[in-house]
Amino acid sequence: MEKAVQLIKGGSSYEIHQKTGNKMEIWQVGFHDWTIRDVEDYRAKVRYIHMNPVQARLVERPEDWPFGSSGGKFSLDDVPEKFKS
Repeated sequence: MEKAVQLIKGGSSYEIHQKTGNKMEIWQVGFHDWTIRDVEDYRAKVRYIHMNPVQARLVERPEDWPFGSSGGKFSLDDVPEKFKS
């Protein structure tokens, strides 16, 4: 997984820098994969992901972010059975 993320980050950074001529940092340094332990941990991760564009002040509400999963515009995988309540 770590190698795949490294390739995605490196490739997309290279493309963005080539197209924009800008050398700004695109990705935060490092990558950590996490094991989700239980249903509350799963919900916390979903909230965190949904709130990222709000925290970055890109939108006021998570559902307003056009690239996110909280707006209902994308078909998502089902929640794993062990995390349904």
